[in-house]
Amino acid sequence: MKKNFFKLYLAATIMLAGLTFYSCDSDDPVPDNGGDDEEEVISNYVIATTSATSNEELSYHLLTSGKLDEGTITSVVNGFEVESGTYWVYFKDTYLFRLVYNQGAAGISTSYVLNDQGGITERDKVYEIKRFTSYGTYKNYLITSSTGDLGTTYEDENGYLPKGFLFSYLDVEEETYSSNADAIFSENYLGNGEYVTLAGILEANDKVYSAPIPMGLSQYGVKAEGGQFVKYPELVKTEDGGSASSAYKKGELQWTQYPDEAWVAIYNNQTLTNPKLIKTDKISYACGRHRSQYYQTIWAADNGDIYVFSPSYAKTMEDDRQKTTLPAGVVRVKAGTEEFDSDYYCNLEDQTGGNSFLRCWHIGGDYFLLLMYDEPFVEGFNATTTPATQLAVFKGETKKLTYVTGLPSPDNISGFANTPYTEDGTAYVAVTTSDGSYPAVYAIDPATAVATKGLTVEVKQIDAIGKLTVND
Repeated sequence: MKKNFFKLYLAATIMLAGLTFYSCDSDDPVPDNGGDDEEEVISNYVIATTSATSNEELSYHLLTSGKLDEGTITSVVNGFEVESGTYWVYFKDTYLFRLVYNQGAAGISTSYVLNDQGGITERDKVYEIKRFTSYGTYKNYLITSSTGDLGTTYEDENGYLPKGFLFSYLDVEEETYSSNADAIFSENYLGNGEYVTLAGILEANDKVYSAPIPMGLSQYGVKAEGGQFVKYPELVKTEDGGSASSAYKKGELQWTQYPDEAWVAIYNNQTLTNPKLIKTDKISYACGRHRSQYYQTIWAADNGDIYVFSPSYAKTMEDDRQKTTLPAGVVRVKAGTEEFDSDYYCNLEDQTGGNSFLRCWHIGGDYFLLLMYDEPFVEGFNATTTPATQLAVFKGETKKLTYVTGLPSPDNISGFANTPYTEDGTAYVAVTTSDGSYPAVYAIDPATAVATKGLTVEVKQIDAIGKLTVND
């Protein structure tokens, strides 16, 4: 099961040659004329889809359309066939990357462009990228990140390995791959002994912003400096246990001892070294989470202000000492500064009846779109199985959260596409329903939070939507 499709009953894990595609309503590329004396620029909306045969065998296609606001398209006869993807990343309307996550192992990435006939072409390079738990872009790079054990060169006297960052860099234009050659420790990253992983990679204000998420003490961290970083000795594991992304080893302290704070790291470039670290105690750590994936919840408004969202995922921890007491909320770093705005805070749960969110995105101006859980974080809440079938728009300056209307009823929604696509002030989201009808694209006006049904796609589900322009 693929995670680029928001399976809203989240029990599922994450999840080449082709034919020319045509639209049932319009198969013409979208002209985008920059002026009377300029050549016509060819653009098309590109939609990643999953189809199923009568015996539920799945196939995956990239479809093109000249519009999103109306019409119907299909992949039954035509469509550019591809392999499945965990995430589809539209890079500056020029390249489309397919990222594949493999649990505990290297992943795969391929990329696609629009040809001068307005169709899809796969580029030559196939990349094997490091296991990743988050991703983002900076200048010409698509960057993936995770945290893992460093080599035996760095082991301590007990044979324990410290944790370090594992970065993959895809130069989207040159089609080259690289990784961080030098070890970058993630141990004691915040000064409390705990190792961190990064949630999101955001390019803004000519900087890179990310949220370091404290993960607890590794075996190496528990023993470091005579054990001085162990705040709760009773939480140190006495045997191996857990499974998949929740697996742990004897001698480590799993999950953070500091759930009532959030950090932002500000870097000068894509090396993601020597950060300026800033902290707030107004919100818990800033990321949404599903299994091993850490969703970005820090985003820049159009004026450069950085909004930092926390769903307060730490409310789901089993031990009270690791549960946050803070509600889901928002803080801000004003453009031109490298500190949290002391005058800005928003308690989101005051506007939702206690419900939090799984993911969020910037959709233009100071508007943000949130994927909301259907139930509050209360005793017994399960972040893996609790549905998230509603969307809400948050306006940064006014701190107002408004649930989106005009979508299918929540009990009929089975999933949303990977990310929204924004154009000319309108946010487009793809919605799949459980009533047997085909998925469709909905246009959301951020100012009113009203959704209007647009393009219908005759497939099982829509995985991602975006736009590509021919790169001359």
